[in-house]
Amino acid sequence: MSDTAKQTPRTPFHIMGGTMAFQDIVSRFYDLMDSDPAYAELRAMHGADLAGMRDALTAFLSGWAGGPRDWFEANPGRCMFSVHGKMPIDSTTAGQWADAMERAIAAADVANRDMADELGAHLGRMARSMAGIPANAA
Repeated sequence: MSDTAKQTPRTPFHIMGGTMAFQDIVSRFYDLMDSDPAYAELRAMHGADLAGMRDALTAFLSGWAGGPRDWFEANPGRCMFSVHGKMPIDSTTAGQWADAMERAIAAADVANRDMADELGAHLGRMARSMAGIPANAA
């Protein structure tokens, strides 16, 4: 085994393709949310400019999946539940978020499709849980 192979972490972040893969996922997610009428209620919850959200979600997902921890270092003690706690998340918007993210992941250029699909399913469950939807109701 080479020194590089020994040093490369085997996290979902790395297995899926690193920063480029997560940027692609988030870009596709916000493009869907911004353009597809199926996500109108979700889009209405966000400001006109999504640039900051794109950066924040990329940083969060990257760190959450085992990549650079920049978002967590900049936001100590915070998580997605605390960040979104005051938003009016209901079954409609949670479902829209989960669907858009799963579609974005399915269309993204990732190095490992199985890992990406697993990540999408997990994120969908997390989104739905913010609205109190049971995990098996998706």
